[in-house]
Amino acid sequence: MRIIIMRKGFYQLLFVATCFLNISFGVLGIGINYGLLGDNLPPAAQVVGLLRSRGVSKIRIFDPNSDVLKALGNTGISVIVGTRNEDLESLSKDPSYATKWVKEHIAPYASSTKIAYVSAGNEVIPGPLADYVLNAMQNLYAALVGANLNIPVTTAVAMNMLGNSYPPSAGVFSDDSIVFMTPISTFLSQQGTPLLVNVYPYFAYVGNRDTVPLSYALLQHNAPPVIDGSLQYDNLFHSMVDAVYSALDKVGASGVEVIVSETGWPSSGDQDATYGNAQTYNNNVIALESSRKGTPKRPGKAVQTYIFALFNENMKPAGTEQNFGLYHPDMTEVYHVNIPA
Repeated sequence: MRIIIMRKGFYQLLFVATCFLNISFGVLGIGINYGLLGDNLPPAAQVVGLLRSRGVSKIRIFDPNSDVLKALGNTGISVIVGTRNEDLESLSKDPSYATKWVKEHIAPYASSTKIAYVSAGNEVIPGPLADYVLNAMQNLYAALVGANLNIPVTTAVAMNMLGNSYPPSAGVFSDDSIVFMTPISTFLSQQGTPLLVNVYPYFAYVGNRDTVPLSYALLQHNAPPVIDGSLQYDNLFHSMVDAVYSALDKVGASGVEVIVSETGWPSSGDQDATYGNAQTYNNNVIALESSRKGTPKRPGKAVQTYIFALFNENMKPAGTEQNFGLYHPDMTEVYHVNIPA
């Protein structure tokens, strides 16, 4: 958009194309997951160029890939950097390993790349690696402080760490998870750091097609609302987020913010995994958070949300897992999502 202002007898041309965007990934805190489980993906520098051309200002990566971290340098794009799940045991048991990890994977890039968070593992609670998460977080935090880096440490969990999620007010950590999630939530509360949660209405819907309307899962306006006490839920996305907030409340961590580190809808591989449904869901998530209304339980603040995923990744299991991408590996759109340049 071009605005012309008269000043002292001449025209100044001010180009303010980004000032009036209805939906902006940067403004609204919407990001994208950049997975690398493909043998045909473009180089990181080209991918970062694509992200910048679409106005994306936040991404998440699942391991500290040096090519990606280098390519993000001096771009202003922030990144959540994950540790590999297989590194959790060493990070937990050996503080010197955490120091070495930070020295190798974070410190060389921190001056030019905006690292928003370090995430200790992804979706390991509950499970055999769950016992390592808290100590890994603490050791990484100490290593970052020791390196004079002000980067918060968190972890990413899936919705299966809840024992109940419906209605949202009944959200509670499962018996298998609460022993891990209580001290982790306390740590996050003490540090003022959010919890990363992977929220997929798609999976909740396909597991309950007989009781959950598709329109409710797709965040469509014609979905019948769910009444939970004094609160009303018009979509499954906010219902799931608030179930996590209820679980946090019950362990004394009501001040911990939830960041949705993954959400999306597959475009193939299942009867309801279609281009139309995937496009509808992702555009509705973006539009929902553009309203900045927040959830019924936490009104007034948009939910920071990371869409999964940037590319279709052919090294993932066949079926829906290979079809969450917004783009094909040749960087053409799978379907259009409203990310203005």
